Amino acid sequence: MSDLQKEVSELERKSATAARLFDIRRIIGGLFVVYGVIVTIAGLSPSDADLKKAEGVHINLWTGLAMLALGLFFLVWMKLRPAEAPEAEPEREQGSDAG
Repeated sequence: MSDLQKEVSELERKSATAARLFDIRRIIGGLFVVYGVIVTIAGLSPSDADLKKAEGVHINLWTGLAMLALGLFFLVWMKLRPAEAPEAEPEREQGSDAG
């Protein structure tokens, strides 16, 4: 294997790693999990005034659990279907340009 082929394969590997690292699903999922934990903890012991405002519904608890579920969905989705680096365009030979 020539040095050029080794260099190309190394760049392709780095490109695939960068595509997985900056996957938007990781950011969205992570933020939803973090905020879901915070809101769920806040919803575990609501005050009487908060319950009265929400007409007896533990709104922070349910919202926090929904946020956790959504965040975990994004993270599982990212694990099951990882991002792939875009395909490189085939190189044209210099003599084959028609125009």
